[in-house]
Amino acid sequence: MDDSIASAGGGWAQEDAGPTVRPYAVTSGRTRPVRGAFDLISIVMALRSPAAPDGTSPEVEQILRCCRLPVSVAELAARLDLPSGTVKVLLGDLLEQRLIATRSPAPELGTPNRPVLEAVIHGLRAL
Repeated sequence: MDDSIASAGGGWAQEDAGPTVRPYAVTSGRTRPVRGAFDLISIVMALRSPAAPDGTSPEVEQILRCCRLPVSVAELAARLDLPSGTVKVLLGDLLEQRLIATRSPAPELGTPNRPVLEAVIHGLRAL
């Protein structure tokens, strides 16, 4: 589509096209991390300085900068403006290289039972 059609309202302008590098290109087409299992609420922290090894992508460098302090996978995805699946693949690469540490939510806690939830609701109403 040429620019004259887009400017005439017959299509969308170049800036509306979105990012020039699609998420699958950032991960080389991979859809799953090579290592680790990440939830949206998994906490990630860089183990080394934000300087990434030579040849890393800008997204990896940005992840390492954002992870100087503990941050969740969901927040990383929002900061990078990438889908969470893409961020999880990149985190798997960083985990494999031992550049990050992760902490997932404790699955052994399970979900509270009905009496516990009712007690919480009652306590909140009392406030």
